[in-house]
Amino acid sequence: MRIARYLYNNQTFYGIVKDNLIYNITGDIYGNDFSHSSNGIHLDKVKLLAPSLPTKIVAVGKNYSEHIKEMGGPVPSTPILFIKPSTSVIAHEEDIVFPSASTRVDHEAELCLIIKKTAKKIKKENWREYVLGFSCMNDVTARDIQSQDGQWTRAKGYDTFAPFGPWMETELNPDNLKICARVNSEIRQSSSTSMFLYTVGELLEFITDGMTLLPGDVVTTGTPSGISAMQKGDVVEIEIENIGILRNYCR
Repeated sequence: MRIARYLYNNQTFYGIVKDNLIYNITGDIYGNDFSHSSNGIHLDKVKLLAPSLPTKIVAVGKNYSEHIKEMGGPVPSTPILFIKPSTSVIAHEEDIVFPSASTRVDHEAELCLIIKKTAKKIKKENWREYVLGFSCMNDVTARDIQSQDGQWTRAKGYDTFAPFGPWMETELNPDNLKICARVNSEIRQSSSTSMFLYTVGELLEFITDGMTLLPGDVVTTGTPSGISAMQKGDVVEIEIENIGILRNYCR
């Protein structure tokens, strides 16, 4: 089931997406007591918003071995975590705005997940009960600032640096999904989530041992090799098998 958050007639709704139509949801998507209308609205008539309003985005670095090789450094013995602020979130078809302080802004294609209920010290085998759905994320990074600072918060935390969407897919096995990034239709990244160093369950167990995740929070799972610079005017697409395409514009 694909669940989207959208704007229609200046009001925000959640809906179920089927065959280019969206059916309005009544009830709480984070519970099990919601239904949807029988009359759909064509997607062309709505504006898709980011699938959730996270209090935080917990991002994972260096979760693909090939990306570790291109960045240099050892394979991490535990997951590497950083936070992207909620203010960095934008939706499908919105603009990534380059900061004046940077001369190199990169794309990073990532599978992300949306938390369903409060998660604290969960076990990896129980991860599914805490995940509402999966979506596409572009972990936009000012690469020169990342190198300059030596840590990643500023480089990855600028406004517009967390595009995700276009919706969330609730029925998905995250273990073997094709993932790619395209810039102006040219493939820059192409891999599979089967190459994860740490699975979704392992990541959630590690993260929630130290912090509480809240409904709507987002966890990203790392990017494969092939990162490269974007330029103003570029169209960047993140595509993940069985989810769809997240498209944004660089300016």
